[in-house]
Amino acid sequence: MSVGNSTAALDIASESSRERYMYQPEIETLPREQLAELQLDRLKKTLHHAYNNVPHFKQSFDKAGVSPDNLETLADLAKFPFTVKTDLRDNYPFGMFAVPKNQISRIHASSGTTGKPTVVGYTKGDLDRWAQLVARSIACAGGRPGDMLHNAYGYGLFTGGLGAHYGAEKLGCTVTPMSGGNTEKQNIVMNDFGAEILCATPSFALNLADSAEKQGIDLKSGPLRTGIFGAEPWSDAMRAELQQRLNIKAVDIYGLSEIMGPGVAIECCEEQSGLHGWEDHFLFEIIDPDTLQPLPIGEVGELVITTLTKEALPMIRYRTHDITRLSHDPCSCGRTHVRILRVTGRNDDMMIIRGVNVYPSQIESVLVGFPNIAPHYLLLIRRNGNMDTLDIDVEADSSVDPDQYPMLAAEVRHHIKSFVGITCSIFIKKPGEIPRSEGKAVRVKDLR
Repeated sequence: MSVGNSTAALDIASESSRERYMYQPEIETLPREQLAELQLDRLKKTLHHAYNNVPHFKQSFDKAGVSPDNLETLADLAKFPFTVKTDLRDNYPFGMFAVPKNQISRIHASSGTTGKPTVVGYTKGDLDRWAQLVARSIACAGGRPGDMLHNAYGYGLFTGGLGAHYGAEKLGCTVTPMSGGNTEKQNIVMNDFGAEILCATPSFALNLADSAEKQGIDLKSGPLRTGIFGAEPWSDAMRAELQQRLNIKAVDIYGLSEIMGPGVAIECCEEQSGLHGWEDHFLFEIIDPDTLQPLPIGEVGELVITTLTKEALPMIRYRTHDITRLSHDPCSCGRTHVRILRVTGRNDDMMIIRGVNVYPSQIESVLVGFPNIAPHYLLLIRRNGNMDTLDIDVEADSSVDPDQYPMLAAEVRHHIKSFVGITCSIFIKKPGEIPRSEGKAVRVKDLR
């Protein structure tokens, strides 16, 4: 059982044994041998669909000297080339689509903050499968038909808001489509409407908890019992904080726009110990990010995903850059799909501070829950000569006297040095000084 199963949330666990519920039990408990047969059949069709309809895939397959006919087993997928985010940008806007534009029912896109946005499209069939998978995911997290679901993911080109919305409706939930921002109104609506499920980024959920306390709104005593949090990395320490602050069971959901959006994988409410990756629609691999060779189940490496049922935008061996490992260990919930263990970071987010490799999530695991520290922080990377250095702004709890800030900074610095192995400068800020998230949190600022 993961660290996330804090005592504060176990009251809800007993209520969540209100009948174990699966949205698609015949698929969710499919024996692994049958899952593999289904994957192989769908993978063959996907490779042919991509090769015949997307010039990029035809060129990349031909260059690698492979064709869809070379796939006879699932292991043969390793012969095929990877797809990366720049492939979508190089084919902007619609060059990766495998169907004519008149068959595209909806388009989403990334923000494009580091270049051209990545554009993704969906046929009517894609949208229906997406809603089905999100419905399955919400049920896996403990949601039920009739639940009041408060959706604070951003609506628009970002896939989170509409992805969660249509999946919740498909399950039979009553959806409040709040989107992000406006924390005070969000808390009033959650309290007045009796929200039972909250969908948000974990950083925004923490912002809601802070705001509710200031407003005098007691969300902990209301019907809210489940938080479905994703769209940004978060630690077990953050999970414990959210569970304690909101008296909920906090569940991790995983997805990427390039693959589908939210609902690619999710933790079950029974164990909260690894995300069930829906293998009837996606094939998951772990590779060594340096050698690019596949790694066996249980080894830590980069997650690679191939879609098996996408019509508009098939993705073949898409490199997510997320660092994790896979597990086939049985789960008490009864689901047989592979588990993706908590993502520890992204290999393109890794910082090298004074020669030590470190991920932002490692810093978060130290800061969140540290005595006299509020769970709000900002990492600032600077260049000092040939070395990268790290400064950390972190808020003190409101109970701490400012005269104690220097001592508190020394304690935090020592703790990070002991547990993460890096030396950094700590700057204690007053409560409220660090900007709050209205959606995805900005945790790192690169000032080099």
